[in-house]
Amino acid sequence: MGRGWVFQHDNDPKHTARITKEWLCKKHIKVLAWPSQSPDLNPIENLWRELKLRDSQRQPRNLTDLEKTCVEEWAKIPPAVCANLVKNYRKRLTSVIANKGYCTKY
Repeated sequence: MGRGWVFQHDNDPKHTARITKEWLCKKHIKVLAWPSQSPDLNPIENLWRELKLRDSQRQPRNLTDLEKTCVEEWAKIPPAVCANLVKNYRKRLTSVIANKGYCTKY
């Protein structure tokens, strides 16, 4: 990762394991402090949900089919979907703060 970049992960146990932390430190990779179980703060979760819905409708039969359908369906997600997630991020953050960190409608 280049200078000025900060890595963000979802605090899954494999991401927070001692060996992972040591590797990130050795590589001088800054990690953003991030609460566990916080999909409301992570708009990419909405995109993953969209991709999973699209992909499940195609019912891939094996790993090769799954990869192919994921690539194809990802390409079909309109840029406006991403733009809308970015546009609404302030509302998302405000909602999380108002709910004192508990789940929101997002």
